[in-house]
Amino acid sequence: MKEKLEEIKTKGLEKIKNVKTIAELEEVRKELTGKKSGLSEVLKSMKDLPVEEKKTIGMMATEIKNTFLSNLQEKEEEIIASMSVLDEPIDLTIPGKKVSGGALHPITQMKHDLNDAFLSLGFEVYSEDDISSEKYAFDNLNFATNHPARQSMDTYWLEGTEDKEGAERLCLRPHLTGGSVRYLLKHGAPARFVYPGEVYRNETTDARHERAFFQYEALIVDKDISFSSGMVMIQTILEKVFGRKIKTRMREGFFPFTEPGYEIDMECLVCGGKGCKVCNHNGWIEVMPGGVIHPNVLKSAGLDPDIWTGFYINIGLDRLVMMRYGVDDVRLFHSGDLRFLKQFK
Repeated sequence: MKEKLEEIKTKGLEKIKNVKTIAELEEVRKELTGKKSGLSEVLKSMKDLPVEEKKTIGMMATEIKNTFLSNLQEKEEEIIASMSVLDEPIDLTIPGKKVSGGALHPITQMKHDLNDAFLSLGFEVYSEDDISSEKYAFDNLNFATNHPARQSMDTYWLEGTEDKEGAERLCLRPHLTGGSVRYLLKHGAPARFVYPGEVYRNETTDARHERAFFQYEALIVDKDISFSSGMVMIQTILEKVFGRKIKTRMREGFFPFTEPGYEIDMECLVCGGKGCKVCNHNGWIEVMPGGVIHPNVLKSAGLDPDIWTGFYINIGLDRLVMMRYGVDDVRLFHSGDLRFLKQFK
């Protein structure tokens, strides 16, 4: 059997030496190392050999296979090095093929535009992980222990994280606001920063709602922040994004992490305020909830609410992009349909 293996080795190395192309090399590779190769046939016939001879033949067969693999690799590198992209003459007078260039996704472009706007106002751009915890997503933000948002009907909890003793229950980030406490605990106050990112909600999708969508949150923390200065900031950002003055309105709103809280609506630019499925046929669409940061949130961030105050705005990035381009269904942004996305090149 040793003589047979030596014969397989000699003939195999000769075949590798005579290979001229990659296609031929692949055929030789299968012939020498595949399931139907001579080596495989030898190994299958070893069952009737004595134990000591099995060991010797097995080691010899393995050595030959490794030799084949090494020589095959060297031959492949040799063939590739000898290949030329100019094996055939090139006719430089033939018109070239048109190559379609890529472009930023419209939501990504909007995020960059907002980053530029806020950076020009002296803000820092901050980011955090998509996985949060009950502590940062709810406890630090003054959510009651029985608040509906904590339930699985709203929040995607990571299975098994609540079973570990002393461990935090983890979830996909349901909103960006928890990032404010993370930032303030690390950097302190005064602070002015924005933090864009994707958030995840367990809800029914429609023209205005998605299970995964983008938010863009901004926060100012200082010793003297007026409510009117926040409104000026909102108007400035909208004018920067849309290039003109945008009609807005403010409504009272409740959020556990603000006191007081508000809802900022802008006139629906898809229908011009006449009413459509995007604005639920009332001419207005909610784009920026927010308000004055709640004292309990400041305490969670290690700040004295008697000294510091703050002002939140949370921009629904997807909806803002819908307004910019007149898109009537938010689900189109996440569809991956190139016919839709190519319109924004």
